[in-house]
Amino acid sequence: MELKANQFLQSATIALEDIQLKTALDRGTRSADKARITAMDETTDPEALRQQGRGAKLRALADLPDLLEQIETNITGRGGQVLWALDGDEVNRQVLAICREHDLRFGVKSKSMVTEETALVPYLKAHGVEMLETDLGEFVVQVDESHPSHIVTPIMHMTKEKVHDLFVEKLGMEPMGDPVDPKAMTHFAQRLLRRKYLDADLGITGGNFMIAETGTVVICTNEGNGRLSTSLPRVHIAIVGIEKVVPTWEDFATLVQTLPRASTGQRMTVYTSLFNGPAGDEGDGPEHFYLILVDNGRSNVYASDYTEALACIRCGACLNTCPVYQQVGGHAYGTVYPGPIGAVLTPLLMGKENAAPLPFASSLCGACQAACPVDIHIPDMLLKLRHDLQAEQDPVWQMGMKGFGFAFSHPLLFEAGLKLSGLAAQAYTEATGQTTVDRLPPPLDGWTNSRDFPPFASESFHDWWRKNRGGDAGH
Repeated sequence: MELKANQFLQSATIALEDIQLKTALDRGTRSADKARITAMDETTDPEALRQQGRGAKLRALADLPDLLEQIETNITGRGGQVLWALDGDEVNRQVLAICREHDLRFGVKSKSMVTEETALVPYLKAHGVEMLETDLGEFVVQVDESHPSHIVTPIMHMTKEKVHDLFVEKLGMEPMGDPVDPKAMTHFAQRLLRRKYLDADLGITGGNFMIAETGTVVICTNEGNGRLSTSLPRVHIAIVGIEKVVPTWEDFATLVQTLPRASTGQRMTVYTSLFNGPAGDEGDGPEHFYLILVDNGRSNVYASDYTEALACIRCGACLNTCPVYQQVGGHAYGTVYPGPIGAVLTPLLMGKENAAPLPFASSLCGACQAACPVDIHIPDMLLKLRHDLQAEQDPVWQMGMKGFGFAFSHPLLFEAGLKLSGLAAQAYTEATGQTTVDRLPPPLDGWTNSRDFPPFASESFHDWWRKNRGGDAGH
């Protein structure tokens, strides 16, 4: 299954016809969105909490270079090693080099979106290192040989019936009756995974937060796999995007309240695990700890007009509330980051030309910003991206848009255009007997390919105003 960000329209059209997908999305997104609202409303002042979280992330971005150096100093001071990776290829090479240095052959991996960016697992497999996804959703995706469709819930696109059939076919699970039992399937997967932790000599995680003042990496999970993947293997590698840093524990205390509430409707995730370095001689844990700080296009975003996009804490709330995502799911976006925030991040990280349709995959209803726990202005950035993309269109399109803008800024031309359009519509109605237009020539057929063009009013507002108010409608 290959993801292609420039094929959103084709992929979305196919997704809209998928009844199984529609069933899964209805079950998942609406319940998650309702849980978010309930959990946020439990707080004393949800909006104040959002703005406090926003402030924490924006302060972190303002001091990003210094905070990253502070992280490095604190972790290396406790025996950990910090590596810097410019892009995905460098991340993968660094991980492979660590595996070769410590003779690591098999690893267990907790959920990480940045390793999806770099395609780390298939890269390591091609070089003789097997990695097992241990998050239940990611494990299902790995068995299915597909991709996650959601930032938080990797198998948002799958029903429990689909997972049942997959386990029976690929893992030899005994078939269940109807209805299938999700708990029994979870226990089946758990028994498979538990044996693997003892065999692993490598554990890989991402990171939800990095706390600069103490050099602490944090992962927030709802399964014990995160702790098993980091405490049992002798080497732990945390791979984290540079934007995940926050200055202080007070900032973390704010964000760790908003992340679970916004993502799953929980007051806290079941496990909040903190890492500062290798275990040393004083406790259990890995013999070696590596933190890889990943750029992979983030510095370009940081230096652009879209810096605020890096404030995202990967809660997935904007996906759950988005009317577009609710209909087509994550795979239609053809990218690691789907939904509204993905429609912003993907063009910025991959290059606008490689994800041109995504900023237009939005109704601009504003639900994404309203749901965002750090109040990222997603609709504004989508509009700006649309403007940037249109500015790069061919000269004929540019001339047409300039002509359109000139006509709309001159009252006489505007009124003349209205009258001509009205006459043309009247002639169309007389010729076809239809009051709506179902077909327009390119490029206007982008509208009529999906919906009818409404009829023009028999009398314009300007004419009505002059007749009934006796004045100029423009004043």
